[in-house]
Amino acid sequence: MQVETFFWVCLVAIAYPYAIYPALLVAINRLAGRKTHAGAERYEPTVTVILPVHNEARRIEARLRNLAELDYPKDKMQILVIGDACTDDTLARAARFESVTTLNLPTRAGKAAGLNAGLERATGEIVVFTDAGIILERQSLRALLAHFTDPAIGCVSGEDYIEGTQTEGLYGRLELLLRREEAKLHSIAGASGCFYAQRRELCKPFIAGMAPDFLSVLVTVKAGKRALAEPLARGSMTATSSQSAEFTRKVRTFQRGLTALFGNASLLNPFGYPAFSFILWSHKLMRWLAPLPMIGCLLAAWTLRSQPLYLLMFVGQAVLYVAAVAGLKWPTLAAKVSLVRLGAFFLLVNVAALKALALWLSGSRVEIWEPTRRPG
Repeated sequence: MQVETFFWVCLVAIAYPYAIYPALLVAINRLAGRKTHAGAERYEPTVTVILPVHNEARRIEARLRNLAELDYPKDKMQILVIGDACTDDTLARAARFESVTTLNLPTRAGKAAGLNAGLERATGEIVVFTDAGIILERQSLRALLAHFTDPAIGCVSGEDYIEGTQTEGLYGRLELLLRREEAKLHSIAGASGCFYAQRRELCKPFIAGMAPDFLSVLVTVKAGKRALAEPLARGSMTATSSQSAEFTRKVRTFQRGLTALFGNASLLNPFGYPAFSFILWSHKLMRWLAPLPMIGCLLAAWTLRSQPLYLLMFVGQAVLYVAAVAGLKWPTLAAKVSLVRLGAFFLLVNVAALKALALWLSGSRVEIWEPTRRPG
C-alpha cells in the first residue's frame, strides 16, 4: 500500500466511529422509516434492584432515598445492596431503610461477584442493575420497564447525564444519540452501567474481567432478543473529580469491554448477526482501535512532508496534539478555549484506549472492581 493511500485510509478510520458512523446510522434509519420502540403506558412486573457497593457510606443514604421516591409500587420492588467487602458503615446505613436487604461479601471479589450474589437472591421478573453514583428522575423506573411488555425486548438501558463538565457531557451526548439510533436499527451496543434492566431468565452469571453492562447486551442479543435505550429513564451524575480519575476509569472500561467483546466474538460475524455486527464493529471496535490509525496518520504525513498538502496535514495534526497536551497540563486554559478543551478530552480518551488495548493484548484483566468516585 502506498504511503498516500495509507494516510487517507487512516484518516477515514479516525473519522469513522465519531462522525461517519453516526451520520450513516441516522441516514439508514431515516431512509428505512424506522421509529423508536414504544413501550406500554403502564406495566408493573415484580422487580429486583441490585446495587453493588464498596465503601459508599457517603452516598448510600441519598441513593436509597432516591430509589424509595421512584414512581413504582414498593410492594413490587426488592432492593438488594451487595457490599464488596465493605470496611465502613455502608451496609449499616443501608439496613435502616425498609424493604432493603443487605449482604456483605467476606473478601474483595469484584463487581461480577457482587452482581452474581445479587442474582442468586433475586426474586423479580425483571432485574435492575444500578450503582451509587446516579440519581434517577421519578419516572425513570416505570419508563424503563414499559418496554418489557414486548417479548422481543430482553434488555433496556436508561440514560445518564453528566453534570459539571462540557467535554465529558459532549462525549456522553454522542453516546446517547448512538444508542437511540442503534435501538431503531436493532440493538444498542452497550447499556449504561449506572441504570439498566434485563429479564431475569436472560441473566447469566457475570464473568470477572468483563464489563457487566456490555456483557448483558451481548447475552441478550445472543439469546435472540433486542436491547434498547429509553430516553425517559433518566439519571444524572457529577463529572469525575480529575483528569487522572477519568483516565483511569476509561482505561478500566475499555479493557473490560475488549474482554467482553472477544469473549463473545461470534457476534462480530456479519453473516450470523448482520445488523448487530455492524453496530459492534462501528461503535465499539473501531473506536477502541482508533489510536492506531491516529498514530499511522501522523507518521504517514511526516513521511510525505516534502509534498505541501501532507506537510500541512502534519503541521495541523501537530498543532492539535500540542494544544490537547496543553489542555491536559493546564486545565484553566482548556476551560477558556473550546477547541483546546475538546482536543484534550479526545486525546485523553484515545490514550486511554491505547493503554487498554496494550494491557489487554498483554493478557492483563481487571478483576477487582473499584467504583468511580464522583464528587457531590
